[in-house]
Amino acid sequence: MTVPARPSGRSSLVVDSIADQLYRILSERITTGVFEPGSRLDPQAVAEEFGVSRTPVRDALAHLEHDQLIETRPRSGTFVARPGVTDVREVCQLRKGIEWVATGIAATLMSDAQIADLRAEAVEALAAIDKGDYDPFFASDMRIHREIVAATGNSRLIKARGSVEPFVAWLRVLGATGPHRTKGSSHRHLEILDAMAARDVGAAQQAAAVHLDEVEEWTVADMESNAIAT
Repeated sequence: MTVPARPSGRSSLVVDSIADQLYRILSERITTGVFEPGSRLDPQAVAEEFGVSRTPVRDALAHLEHDQLIETRPRSGTFVARPGVTDVREVCQLRKGIEWVATGIAATLMSDAQIADLRAEAVEALAAIDKGDYDPFFASDMRIHREIVAATGNSRLIKARGSVEPFVAWLRVLGATGPHRTKGSSHRHLEILDAMAARDVGAAQQAAAVHLDEVEEWTVADMESNAIAT
């Protein structure tokens, strides 16, 4: 994908648009493993690759640094971050706070049809795991968490959850929440959705809290056992 060069005389909105495109491209390269943890990012090389000025590159990198996907070291340069145990715990705890609230709200607002659709997809994903196919689980997992938060209609909750989604996807690529964890997560997803279908707010929130606590502990365990290559 090529980002168009910024014509002179355009408004700052154009710069923002280019910066957003660059952010998405660079974020995807990081979270899919194209750029490895610890590798150096050269702002000038990025600008030259996409034929843009340094301004949108700087803005895109600032966004990436805000999401803690990269880090700038004084007199050294800009590098892809190396996620550690502290990062995992912080992200999982943030998710727990957001999604505990969101699950309670969604349990009262999400339609029966949407809950049933998410549940059917989760059941299919669980069956696929038994056949050694994990992609349906990863798609179902991302969709369940995203749609529960979206169902709240709370733009701030949605934005906060979206800010950690690239990091969550990145950990998966690096080896976290791998195939050996998918069945446990699938069963928790079904518990959450069944409680939501019953409109049992307390049970839905409890299942969500337990699920995210487990994800945190599993991910930390995988990292400490060197299952996650960083």
